[in-house]
Amino acid sequence: MTSERHMIRLDKKPQLFSFRVAGLIFQEGHVLVQQGAGDRYWAFPGGRAEIGESTEETIIREMREELDREVGIDRLLLTVENFFSFDDYRAHELGFYYLLTLKTPLPFHRQEIVHRVIDGPTEVLFRWVPAHADSFAMHDIRPAFLANYITRLPERVEHLIVHEGQSRP
Repeated sequence: MTSERHMIRLDKKPQLFSFRVAGLIFQEGHVLVQQGAGDRYWAFPGGRAEIGESTEETIIREMREELDREVGIDRLLLTVENFFSFDDYRAHELGFYYLLTLKTPLPFHRQEIVHRVIDGPTEVLFRWVPAHADSFAMHDIRPAFLANYITRLPERVEHLIVHEGQSRP
């Protein structure tokens, strides 16, 4: 018997809440990012947690679905309450960011798309970008606050509350 899967996302336009888990994967001084076809920005690979699923289970499932790869979880880096504007939404995202290792590496190329997958109705593209703060502005990588951590990963889990592009209420 298969139980239904429910992503943790509350859409009460103009408000949006999402529970996202993402991974930072490094190779040759670069970090892997993903982009939904038609999006202008890049993000770290991952996706929404499901009800009843731990964040570790989420990141393992997402990497299987999106990269067709098994990952090793090195450690949890950050938990983040991120408040930002997205399209017509005022978004509140609870995010967990893990340092991951691919058990089978993806191809490496400094400028080309190295992997594609169809995720629901959307094609998702993956590429490597230089792992330094300048890449965030150059490639519009989100969330932007991670630019402060990309070359200096926290040694212990840090919890952040971030208001990106919004004035605090």
